[in-house]
Amino acid sequence: MILTVRIAINGIGVVGGFGCGVEDLRRRLQAADLADGARVSEKGDLFPGILGFCAGTTRLGSFVPKRALRRLDHFVRMAVLGGYLAIEDAGFPIDGSEKVGVVVATGYGAAQATFSFLDTVIDDGDACASPTFFASSVHNAAAAYISLLTRAAGPTITVSQFEMSIPAGLLTASRLLEEKKADIVLCGGVDEICPVLGYCWNRFFPVTQRVAIRPLELNRQSAVPGEGAAFFLLSRAGSESPKYGMITGIALGKLGKGEGSVPLNTGMPFFLGLDGKESCSRLYASHIPEGTRVAAYAQNYGSLPVGPAFDMAVAAISLKDGRVYGVPQDAGDHPPWHIIREEQPLGASSVCCVKFDCHGNFGIITLTR
Repeated sequence: MILTVRIAINGIGVVGGFGCGVEDLRRRLQAADLADGARVSEKGDLFPGILGFCAGTTRLGSFVPKRALRRLDHFVRMAVLGGYLAIEDAGFPIDGSEKVGVVVATGYGAAQATFSFLDTVIDDGDACASPTFFASSVHNAAAAYISLLTRAAGPTITVSQFEMSIPAGLLTASRLLEEKKADIVLCGGVDEICPVLGYCWNRFFPVTQRVAIRPLELNRQSAVPGEGAAFFLLSRAGSESPKYGMITGIALGKLGKGEGSVPLNTGMPFFLGLDGKESCSRLYASHIPEGTRVAAYAQNYGSLPVGPAFDMAVAAISLKDGRVYGVPQDAGDHPPWHIIREEQPLGASSVCCVKFDCHGNFGIITLTR
């Protein structure tokens, strides 16, 4: 069952392997070739031989003084930058308002800081463990820094439900708005690549050569890890048309536990959360109806638990532009679906973002102009 809501999307802040900001993401979507944003990090923050869609945070210096950034790790920097970009895009002043909430969704959490802290415990003992790594590793660190630096003084919450973190975070944001605990909510997702993740990825999905994600090749493992942040400045919908449309439906469910089918409205394009993981693809094949107009965009930002936030950003941009962006031929094919290959008029007032994981969980986010 889909929860019906009316939440205005006033601003978007994105940073990832495609670049920084809405315009960089739009330019990547407009490119006619299969994206190849994966690279081995020059700073050695990936396990050797592992490719990743790496995000840069240089732009953060234009929002926050360097002195304030001294103790912020990469995970927190991406989250803070995503939040600032969304605020800038919306043009909304925050200025210490107690009615501005923050909801951060993440799958892996602050993985690098957590493992770095554990390393100091192992090497130096409890008494000499790094307080800096500890402070960055706690569950709510990124949300706390966003609240502190942007002066958003309302409720600050972190949600972690792995690949369902974004729908769960949006449900949390909708409750804050519905109960009037906040008038504005800065809600988004962030995940990072770290050496431990790189090691695990190499063990489970060894890659011997540089390849691009081919999300619509459902029987092939082509996932490449990604990192980044995607944030949205949300408010209760009013009489005016919001900049990026509205969130009108949010659903979380699990097949086999009271859900015989997925509640989908096929009268709109579907942006699928396919990201090259073969184990998850079978559910899309069995639950997305034949003839549905579909697109998948993970080849632009990589495979990461908060990928649905980037899918949602693409959907919001499409609604604003009145156009849907094409998926390159090399991204694969699934004949029963009508895959959107070229940039074209949207042809609908709504877009549905769908995510399945390999355990039968699903998340659905519907956006409407």
